[in-house]
Amino acid sequence: MPHTAAAPSPASRASAPSPRPLRAIGVVGAGLMASQLATLFAQQLRVPVTMSDLSAERVDAALGAIRARLERAEAKGRLAPGEAAEVASLITGTTDPADFAGCDAVIEAVFEELSVKRAVFAAAEAAVDPHTLLLTNTSSLSVAAMAEGLAHPERVVGFHFFNPVAVLPLLELVRTPFASEDAMSTAAGLAAALGKTAVPVADAPGFVVNRLLTRLFSETLAEIEAAAAAGGDPLAVDRALAPWNLPMTPLTLVDYIGTGVQQHICATMHAAYPERFPLSPWLAAAAGSGVRRLLTDDGALSPEAAALLPRPVGTVHGAAAVDQTQVLERVRAALAEEVRIMLAEGVVASAEDIDRCMVLGANYPAGGLSPLLAPLAVR
Repeated sequence: MPHTAAAPSPASRASAPSPRPLRAIGVVGAGLMASQLATLFAQQLRVPVTMSDLSAERVDAALGAIRARLERAEAKGRLAPGEAAEVASLITGTTDPADFAGCDAVIEAVFEELSVKRAVFAAAEAAVDPHTLLLTNTSSLSVAAMAEGLAHPERVVGFHFFNPVAVLPLLELVRTPFASEDAMSTAAGLAAALGKTAVPVADAPGFVVNRLLTRLFSETLAEIEAAAAAGGDPLAVDRALAPWNLPMTPLTLVDYIGTGVQQHICATMHAAYPERFPLSPWLAAAAGSGVRRLLTDDGALSPEAAALLPRPVGTVHGAAAVDQTQVLERVRAALAEEVRIMLAEGVVASAEDIDRCMVLGANYPAGGLSPLLAPLAVR
């Protein structure tokens, strides 16, 4: 398990150096998340932003999509007249990492594969000066492992945004054991300038939000598979958390994330904590078969996903009732356990930080997770 470092004390934060000004930003990647980040930096900071990718076609497509989104926002009155063109003009594209020279911070938003991210940072480090921040938007990988082999690993910081970037205010600010105070202070200042609420978290698998959501998925998917095997209704399991008034059912959220991405996160969490994060054969089969969505637009199981579920054993399909209260209590107990472990590990400073993360990063109801886990003690 990666080393975890407790969040800095109030005294250490008070003595932190002042954030350095950031006059130019680099973004590695040209996918949806990278495009959202480039737009946010340009719009909020009004500084030049350079996007890079291996393919010039991908870069050009991303720049075109950014311009189109900005123009639509201006047409709807969300931007002032002429602001779309002003922001778009700040964002340029390249396929050469050397063009990051002069950037004060470079953030990667590429595929969640450690070797890929290490290669990205190695190429960026060769182009920038020793004080340039290297930020990663990883959702679950070890930030410390990403920094291994760099000449200046002390300037690598986890900077995890949530999708959609323009809407969700949370930023998980991940500190490695060797991060410098200058890097952390400058990263925190950048988060504030972007209008984000930064919650300091340790460099542990899944950090806060993805760790808890993946534990929820693990429990729910296991119940869905058991219900299907017994001839019960998988959708009754999916609706079992309705009393919590969450923004989405578990399967709706998996579809929003994408089965492939969520399976990758599940595999990362399983590798770290195999006893508490068992892999779902159903999700793995869906991701492996290219079934991106488990539900149809009207909320039914998609035929492709349904075909991958276990077949009923010893009963007529639909005859077995699902005990939704039992499902809810299983998930409640699992999340309460995970919160207790996270607090013991020092992933965050307090249960209040966990609640803040779940409200701001996962749209949980006011109060966050703690009220949902009562009467189970989590503190």
